[in-house]
Amino acid sequence: MSGVELVWFKRDLRLRDHAPLAAAAAQGPLLCVFVHEPAFEAAAEYDPMHACFRDDCLRELRARLAALGAELLELEGPLPEVFDRLHAVEPIARLWSHEETGSGWTYARDRAVARWCRQRDIAWHELPQTGVVRRLESRDGWARRWEQRMGSPEAVLPPRLIAASTRRIVASGVVVLRRPRAATDPTRPLMPRGGESLAWRTLEDFLETRGVDYRRAMSSPVTAFERCSRLGPYLAWGAISMRALHQRVERRRAELAAMREVGLVVDRRWAGSLQSFSARLRWHCHFMQKLEDEPRIEFENFSRAYDGLREQDFDKSRFEAWCSGRTGYPLVDACMRALRATGWINFRMRALLVSFSAHHLWLHWREPAVFLARHFVDFEPGIHFSQFQMQSGTTGINTLRIYSPFKQQLDQDPQGEFVHRWVPELEAVPAEWLTRLPAMPGNLQRRFGVVLGRDYPVPIVDHERAVAVARERLVALRRTEAARAEADRVQARHGSRRSGLPQSPPRRGQLDRASRRRATASPQRALDLGAASGEDEGGTRA
Repeated sequence: MSGVELVWFKRDLRLRDHAPLAAAAAQGPLLCVFVHEPAFEAAAEYDPMHACFRDDCLRELRARLAALGAELLELEGPLPEVFDRLHAVEPIARLWSHEETGSGWTYARDRAVARWCRQRDIAWHELPQTGVVRRLESRDGWARRWEQRMGSPEAVLPPRLIAASTRRIVASGVVVLRRPRAATDPTRPLMPRGGESLAWRTLEDFLETRGVDYRRAMSSPVTAFERCSRLGPYLAWGAISMRALHQRVERRRAELAAMREVGLVVDRRWAGSLQSFSARLRWHCHFMQKLEDEPRIEFENFSRAYDGLREQDFDKSRFEAWCSGRTGYPLVDACMRALRATGWINFRMRALLVSFSAHHLWLHWREPAVFLARHFVDFEPGIHFSQFQMQSGTTGINTLRIYSPFKQQLDQDPQGEFVHRWVPELEAVPAEWLTRLPAMPGNLQRRFGVVLGRDYPVPIVDHERAVAVARERLVALRRTEAARAEADRVQARHGSRRSGLPQSPPRRGQLDRASRRRATASPQRALDLGAASGEDEGGTRA
């Protein structure tokens, strides 16, 4: 069939290692499009900052394509209607895109596009861009397949692209061209900017300088903003490919090893930090695979045995206090306020926010998950919903983790530096009082200018009682036959299979006497690369 090779850019806004573009370029004249869909802004998890970051990426992509002789046509409207109008003016020979694993609206959209392609006898070539495996029957061997995919050569573009003319399309008026939008989100001046070149500069800065203390510094909000990779939003929007990122990290590890072998001085911290970071690239795809395999977990409990556990007890006033950073727990409130201002917080503090909402406030995970999705610039649906349920205790297979805001304060912000910055009403309160505010005498409250209940909230719940009640309910449920049966099903479908992607812990008996005594546990291996985040499911998924 004659016609154009339609390259549909979605969350892959780059030129380097863009397999669909490279494959389409070898077939015939190209028509490159990005479609601004109403469903994107109508989604519950949408925030204008997501569009701002995306539009940064699109501006650079448009310029880079132009330098190779092609044009990026930005269209507006629902899909597949936009493609149908396009096809009427400029017949489409083949459709090219990357696979996606994301929110439910994109899954439904891609299924509709797949039907449209079949009805018009248009071949849709969807190529992988992460370690997620489409239509995976078993997790056995998944890690090996990840290594093979990430180790394969990058896709290479020709020096010039043969592009189809867009004149007829523009003149026809049958498609709506993108209207200009503001380049930044004025409500979040601290939000990162997008683009392929910035993605690579951020990576190189991390590998050359910032990442040296990554393993130790990633857990504290005091150091994480600088020492974490901050690559999450670039991965979420595909401004850098997972394969290119993985291979660059491995080359850097080899470079440092070679330097040590010839006697050059290399900071000893680099080895552990890059090993930790490399492992997190695998975890990134491991969690996305869960949503790929079971799309319903965006909306429903992993383990159906937990249905009804929290839904009827949802306290809207508690939820609103959590959302606004006014729970009376200084570190929790500081994390929420920092997140709302910057669009980012490190994984340990994300886990604290989720644990506090689920266990201390006993909130069902869905509404808090959507709220945080709107505030994570690196929102990646597969990671976000999988991690949210894991931290909420509804997977049925992961160790129950209930974070103590007080212990985290002592461990991660012992001087109160982070709290003092983001909760200014507590700026004069010495660090030693931040974990026991209710016990602070009235004369000290007045001296420090923070009278509890007036200048800063009293704690919204009692820590010890809330933790005890949550643990009791969860442990009792996990002991039921229904919960054990569901745990076996979840483990068989989603559990990891090898070291590097550790086996999920055993369910039966995992909550031994010692673990039940702990109100706080060290966190699951973290995902600096978006948990949220962050964050587009293929239409032909099973």
